[in-house]
Amino acid sequence: MAPRLLLYTRTTAYRHDSIPAAVAAVRTLGDFEADATEDPAALEGPLDRYAAVVFLSTSGEVLTPAGRERLAAYVEAGGGFAGVHAAACTEYEWPYYGELLGARFARHPEFQPGRAVVEDREHPATRHLPAVWDFTDEWYDFHANPRGTVRVLLRADESSYEGGGMGDDHPLAWCHERGGGRSFYTALGHAAEAYEDPDFRAHLRGGINWAAGLGESGR
Repeated sequence: MAPRLLLYTRTTAYRHDSIPAAVAAVRTLGDFEADATEDPAALEGPLDRYAAVVFLSTSGEVLTPAGRERLAAYVEAGGGFAGVHAAACTEYEWPYYGELLGARFARHPEFQPGRAVVEDREHPATRHLPAVWDFTDEWYDFHANPRGTVRVLLRADESSYEGGGMGDDHPLAWCHERGGGRSFYTALGHAAEAYEDPDFRAHLRGGINWAAGLGESGR
């Protein structure tokens, strides 16, 4: 039986138009099945049938107290978690979520071309990328730099676009282990077009597979 993902796309704040494209893309990324939902009740029941829970541009407070408890227990017991783009704009009132994700969204400049620098070529989310990756996105700034608590995979080159606010050390995608589980996050993925980009699709596939424990090379 193929591994199964839970794709969660509930928003209670800003809603990205790219969410349908993100769901459609993830369904075609790998050898896994995917259930997509916006119903918070879906996270109140057993999650252990899923290889990973993926928050695709969620925003605002999207979980019930029971859902928070269930998600934390799932990750601590070895479950995988992946967050994409506005997942960093989610559950500001729940401290555990901030620790699970690694950092929280602060602001972004205008959507524009820029460059991402690969820091870790051994990870499945980045090993296929060029050393400097030209991409177009919102280039999220975060309230705090997660370096030191996460394994940084990509950083933004703020000299390549206008309006960056974190300076020379600007992590953009990262991963870490949490309890018995794994967490991957990428700040990229604002526009629907991103989910048609082969490099971004491979980035997403590698990160989700790593979080789900599929394909252990690159651990």
